[in-house]
Amino acid sequence: MRKPTIQDVARRAGVGVGTVSRVLNNHAAVKGATRELVLQAIADLDYTPNPHARRIAGGKSYTISVLLPVVTTEFYVRLLDGLESAFQEARYDVAIFPLLDRSRLERYLGSHTLAYQADGLVMVTYNLTQLFNERRLRNQQPTVLVDAYAEGVDCAFMDNVTGGRLAGEYAARLPGELYAIWVETELDQLFTTRVFEERRAGFRAALQGSGRTLRAEFTASFDALAARNVATALLDEAQLPCTVFASADLLAGALLDEARGRGLTPGEDVRVIGFDDQPWAAARGLTTLHQPVEQMGHEAAQLLLSRLGGYRGPARARRFEPHLIVRDTA
Repeated sequence: MRKPTIQDVARRAGVGVGTVSRVLNNHAAVKGATRELVLQAIADLDYTPNPHARRIAGGKSYTISVLLPVVTTEFYVRLLDGLESAFQEARYDVAIFPLLDRSRLERYLGSHTLAYQADGLVMVTYNLTQLFNERRLRNQQPTVLVDAYAEGVDCAFMDNVTGGRLAGEYAARLPGELYAIWVETELDQLFTTRVFEERRAGFRAALQGSGRTLRAEFTASFDALAARNVATALLDEAQLPCTVFASADLLAGALLDEARGRGLTPGEDVRVIGFDDQPWAAARGLTTLHQPVEQMGHEAAQLLLSRLGGYRGPARARRFEPHLIVRDTA
């Protein structure tokens, strides 16, 4: 048997081919009753759209490019889940481009890279204000920032200053010396992130307002081995009992492992506060700042989809705020 076509669906539903196409593209300009007729015809015929024909007919790629630092951390896996769920619902494919080194960063600023052949672009985490101001970033197609903020661009971002402040206010009330571990994520001087800088600013401001000071600060790159090495160095130096703000749960988890390996009791000998509330945090009793990561990704996708759907208004900023979850480690 031949495969049903879009014309077959249109005939069965009693509508034009254009109406079927609008339903397939989730276009708003279709009445509810008509949409139901088309969807029922699609189900009855077991019709599957031809993605190649769809692209050719519409003059669009139906692909979204996502440029992000890495794809191997829990945070970015969760963020991609939020982005992809919204894009897939709107029948867009997602192409992922991890920015791993300077040569790749520079290549993505070029004029003919694959990333810019998509209908829309999502830039994740990096502070791109300077690039937009200098017009170095090609953004002829709709662009949205997520986990980052820049004026004049649609963005969905976390208020990391507030998250750091909440951590600092809570840590300041706990006894013992205070320590902090920050993440070094700057790949080069071209693309930077303000995420951990903002967490640090909020945390230090809260301590200052409470009359407390940090005894020492440590920095780790964003991988498990570096995090464990820094945890070792911190506990070698620390005066116990103490409180440590680890600015990402990955760092907090490494500190918990090292503390337990030394026979220390988290929550008593060393109090640990993380940031992210990763899926494993509750099971480990980690006190941490919860981030609605998937929701932030989903909202960023909706901002981009509205541009693709015809919105031409001013840039919009969607702000998300972390909140503290107190568990056994602090």
